[in-house]
Amino acid sequence: MIANTPKPPYASSIFTSIRTDVDEKYDKMDELTFKEIETIKGYLGCETFRDKNGFGVNLSYWKDMNSLKNWKENTLHKKAQILGKEKWYKKYKLRICTVERDYEFVKK
Repeated sequence: MIANTPKPPYASSIFTSIRTDVDEKYDKMDELTFKEIETIKGYLGCETFRDKNGFGVNLSYWKDMNSLKNWKENTLHKKAQILGKEKWYKKYKLRICTVERDYEFVKK
């Protein structure tokens, strides 16, 4: 689903990753973190996908950089990061940016 974001500027986190073959509790942590992220003030929404080869992209949108920093400091998020490095990811890259422009097309 495409996230409904406000008029720019707003912050975005782009997390790209390649999974390992280890599934141990990944789905549970994924579920918990998606519930937790919705409690962070300034969270605007996200878009996420993973292909059959384990490549995934998670884009999250935030009111501002301070809101995004609050997510970075979240205890559950920190735990997920540790487990991700230990078990679930072969490689990942995180990009933090400010969205300066957006537009959309909707076919009617």
